[in-house]
Amino acid sequence: MNTPAHLILGAAAFGRPAATTLTVAAIVGSLLPDVSLYLLAGFALFIQQIPPSTVFGELYFSDPWQRVFAIDNSVFVWGAVAALGYWLNRQWLTVLGCAALLHLATDFPLHHDDGRPHFWPISDWVFSSPISYWDRSHYGGVVGTIEPGICLLLCYFLWLRFPTFRARALILCAAASELFVALS
Repeated sequence: MNTPAHLILGAAAFGRPAATTLTVAAIVGSLLPDVSLYLLAGFALFIQQIPPSTVFGELYFSDPWQRVFAIDNSVFVWGAVAALGYWLNRQWLTVLGCAALLHLATDFPLHHDDGRPHFWPISDWVFSSPISYWDRSHYGGVVGTIEPGICLLLCYFLWLRFPTFRARALILCAAASELFVALS
């Protein structure tokens, strides 16, 4: 899924209007599995001036990058975060871990040849799904139509749940980001 879709899904699943801390934890947890990609790719593209074809065609699949992705895309890492939050009775930490797990659960079936090792450190195995969220030769056109539709419905749901101006402004930004990515 696209990152904006993960944020919308995490907010819809775990955000609470009366609990700003939990809502922020849901959004941050939904983002964290993608942060390393943004940092690595951003540095390579904008600081090192490496062409996008090299960044996403070679560096993305390199062992050093995949080792980083293994950590922040590990079901065991985020499961431990959620369990630690539960054990410490820190609901925000539990929500953060569960939102990251939801991110992984929705990424797992939607990456054909660019998946991540979700079971690190137990295994480096990467699932190669027959479906891709972006690759048209693996149903990306279908997923690319369904994903924004679901996200817009979730944004409507969020709009109804979060009545403040600031929350609704953020919901509109999330919806616009999802549509921008989907239509690009």
